[in-house]
Amino acid sequence: MSSLSLNILVPAIPSMVAKFATDPANVQLTISLYLLGLAVAQLVFGPLSDRFGRRPVVLMGLALAGLAGTAAIFVTSIAGLIIARVCQSLGASTGQTIGRAIIRDLYDREHAASMIGLVTSVVVLMPMVAPLIGGILDTLLGWESIFVFTAVVSLTVFAWAMLALPETRKFSAVPGERSHLRSDFAALTSSPKFIGYALCAALGSAPFFSFLGGAPHVVVTMLGRTSAEYGLWFFVPSIGFMSGNFAVSRLTARFGINTLIWWGAVLTVVGALLNAFAYLALPGWEMATIFLPQIIVGFGNGLLLPTSVAGAVSIRPQVAGTASGITGFTQMAIAAGAAQLSGHLVAHASGPIPMMVQMLFFGIATAAAFLLLVRR
Repeated sequence: MSSLSLNILVPAIPSMVAKFATDPANVQLTISLYLLGLAVAQLVFGPLSDRFGRRPVVLMGLALAGLAGTAAIFVTSIAGLIIARVCQSLGASTGQTIGRAIIRDLYDREHAASMIGLVTSVVVLMPMVAPLIGGILDTLLGWESIFVFTAVVSLTVFAWAMLALPETRKFSAVPGERSHLRSDFAALTSSPKFIGYALCAALGSAPFFSFLGGAPHVVVTMLGRTSAEYGLWFFVPSIGFMSGNFAVSRLTARFGINTLIWWGAVLTVVGALLNAFAYLALPGWEMATIFLPQIIVGFGNGLLLPTSVAGAVSIRPQVAGTASGITGFTQMAIAAGAAQLSGHLVAHASGPIPMMVQMLFFGIATAAAFLLLVRR
């Protein structure tokens, strides 16, 4: 739900700029503040799932996402739309955060990385399909139809979870164990290795969100292409990301999570460099040179993200929800800043090079976090 609600609105950003007669940066807040809402909500709902169980928190979040999506259909101002998007993000965050904790409830560290990779390789179909769905809905029916779609899907998943989702959190019978939540939180945040894994997940996914924040303006405004065409091209980087996650499900037992994190960071840097060089070297092939190198970046992200998350939630398995929440908060906070900064840089540039340089910076920062905190 979090991935669907995030990506489906991206192709409609130019339409909403015209609809509300506002600055593109204001409409971009529907993406960046959505990411910030995801970040804050994960920091709250992860610990709540450790205390009250996974199932009730997931159900509450899905219900909130459905109601917020419904409310967004009827807004009349950009401020109202931003508020509805933030509420939608709060609810949608529960599946992303608590899904990771559920996997860690069921598997040890190495198997958890494989399972997160396998699940994400399926989940990544949503960001592949969502921009295409959003572009088609925006082109044919207007941006309001996007929120009709997300509200219906949210409430459908809520009903499905109500019937089928079991409780996986095994509560201890030891008296007073739950009172240690604060000390567990402090122990996590004081662990260099946990901070390293969390930063690898956050900085490693920032190149994708940099692309997400800048590419629509480049494609639709600079190159004059349609939002539906952007949605079709968006399949390309998603293929790389899905392949990387699937590779994790097959390679973790053989190589371990740290090796895959390192190679993921290296491939992210290589892909970002190739992106810039190809764009400058092949004028007239803008769409291909913008999107095709993203396969390498996406594959690197696919290698490092599930392995970093598995490492983070395995530092203290008894509070996997809290660890997942902190990791998700860090990831989404950096992603929100990356998306907003990329959109701002591209809006004041004549091409996509600032976006590509930003992607390269985050790839290098990921490698540095791994070497200084995780490997050390």
